Amino acid sequence: MSAVLVTGAAGDIGGAIARQLALAGTSLVLADQAASAEALARTAAECRAPGADVETLAFDVTDERAVADAIAAAGPLTGLVNNAGYQGVFAPVERYPLDDARRVLEINVLAVLTVLSVVGRTMVAAGKGGSIVNVASMAGVSGAPNMPAYSASKAAVIGLTKAAAKDLAPAGIRVNAVSPGFIGPGRMWDRQVAEQAALGSQYYATDPEAVARQMLQLVPLRRYGSVGEVATVVAFLLSEAASYLTGVNIEVSGGGV
Repeated sequence: MSAVLVTGAAGDIGGAIARQLALAGTSLVLADQAASAEALARTAAECRAPGADVETLAFDVTDERAVADAIAAAGPLTGLVNNAGYQGVFAPVERYPLDDARRVLEINVLAVLTVLSVVGRTMVAAGKGGSIVNVASMAGVSGAPNMPAYSASKAAVIGLTKAAAKDLAPAGIRVNAVSPGFIGPGRMWDRQVAEQAALGSQYYATDPEAVARQMLQLVPLRRYGSVGEVATVVAFLLSEAASYLTGVNIEVSGGGV
């Protein structure tokens, strides 16, 4: 039986995507780094509860050999959610540490390309088509203050999505992206609010509660989105309901930046 691979499945968004797919009866291969084994096991248990067939894998997405070995062990795949990522530090571009920028780009760009390439090869060889969804960000659409490396990396993911969609179309493989905006509650929301407040830039206040209000004022719907709202869009893109969509980046942002 073929399955959908979800990377970064131990995280908030990855876990929500996995649970959404499990509710639809999708067979899943859930992956994350070894250090996240406990959280990954919880996600797997939540996905098995409604009866989904679930396998877990631990590998480093920046290690090409580890990626190839893990995907070979996973068996046939008809879907990929390329979700593993790293937010990086918060600092303006003139003070951004280049070592961290290299890590952001390695995880968010090169690793995403590696996983997409390896899975793409297996799908092409299988000859049954498939669907790939890359998780980008609104930071890659419009740029986010004090997040230059992350913004650049997610813009690259959107560009990669559009190029890969053209490369894999002859094999009947669709490649799309989702770009979440402000998503909460959770660790990423709390960290972003706290870090932007700590920097005290012209864009945000120095009080975290005020920063949270300022962020939501940028969203026409005047609220942050939920991980579940991201997950439903990903599930749609993986499904046959999106059979004529490829090379598309869907902004899950409440109309905001």
